[in-house]
Amino acid sequence: MIKHIVLWKFKENTENEREVFLERLLALNGVIPEIKNAEIKRNVNMNGDNYDAMLISTFDSIENMEKYKVDPRHLEVSSLCKAIRISRASIDYEE
Repeated sequence: MIKHIVLWKFKENTENEREVFLERLLALNGVIPEIKNAEIKRNVNMNGDNYDAMLISTFDSIENMEKYKVDPRHLEVSSLCKAIRISRASIDYEE
């Protein structure tokens, strides 16, 4: 099982766009068959350089995760994020 974790830091004054992005990203859970599970978490500590939000998703394999990454539905949602983010970090690990 593969865990895929992504963190985002968003531009200031993009709260509405941020919520649209996060809701649309979470809505892919159950739609893109390769996703076993997905959760979105919002940071409650907005001090300093902390990231604003996090995706935790689970896949059966690296291959399934790679299929998800190039799925047109994911690419469409991802393009929303690229317009409002300052930075992104990710890690993938096997459980």
